[in-house]
Amino acid sequence: MARVACIGECMIELRPAPGGLFSRGFGGDTLNTAVYLARLGIETDYITALGDDTLSDEMIAGWQAEGVGTAKVARLKSKLPGIYMIETDARGERKFFHWRESAAARQLMDLPDTENILQSLADYDVVYLSAITLSILGEAGRSRLIAALGQARAKGARIAFDTNFRARGWPDLDVARTVFHDAFEAANIVLASTEDLLPLYPGENEERLMARILSGEVVMKLGEPASIVRVDGLAQAVKAEPVARPVVDTTAAGDSFAAAYLAARLGGADPVQAARAGHHLAGVVVCYPGAIIPREAMPARATK
Repeated sequence: MARVACIGECMIELRPAPGGLFSRGFGGDTLNTAVYLARLGIETDYITALGDDTLSDEMIAGWQAEGVGTAKVARLKSKLPGIYMIETDARGERKFFHWRESAAARQLMDLPDTENILQSLADYDVVYLSAITLSILGEAGRSRLIAALGQARAKGARIAFDTNFRARGWPDLDVARTVFHDAFEAANIVLASTEDLLPLYPGENEERLMARILSGEVVMKLGEPASIVRVDGLAQAVKAEPVARPVVDTTAAGDSFAAAYLAARLGGADPVQAARAGHHLAGVVVCYPGAIIPREAMPARATK
């Protein structure tokens, strides 16, 4: 069976509820992808660091209930997970507020177990991470992780990088551009979007943005419900199916797209078929509030 490692951070999620209250859940971009991968039948491990608190205990129990492997989750004494709060507008577009400066996941590359974790990446068929994963690490941690990705790739693992860009996570755009360049070089598969890349490279068109990514397999999600898939230099447009229900929350649309795309590729689908699978699952996810939709809402198949 194919195996995937997802590297990143899960946080406590606060969402407005009636009466000025908040509901509490858990979420994070790569964790969302890990859950959807597991639901799609892919053996998936999550690699992160958490505290030794009861909220971290709840996270791990929840991931295990979803079938996500937690053997490589580091637990740090006297540390806590980060927190984020979501606001959504009338169109379902979301805005995030974060409190994560001292979160345990920021120390993932500086632990006694770090080297063993990095060496194990070569044991997976796919190693998936996002720009947010890299943004929470210091310069030395980013360099260490990217070097390990290169070593894992040399031993046969495929590296999948998602361009999930949040400007507030970076000290400045020049640093972000440098890190993105390094990540593009390390990755076999890049899951990108114009929404992520235009803030980094203002005024560039889709063709120019695609040209910046040298990876052999690239999916560029567009502002419209479509994507461009480029494999070995050949590009093809893929249109998404119309969303059947009202869009209520776009949280995790990209995360679920990544999961369905990777699951389809691991199952033998070609990149265009995989992009259709990604659009299909994302089109279901945006019709429900929160990052993780109810299990019963999962489509019977990822594509049509």
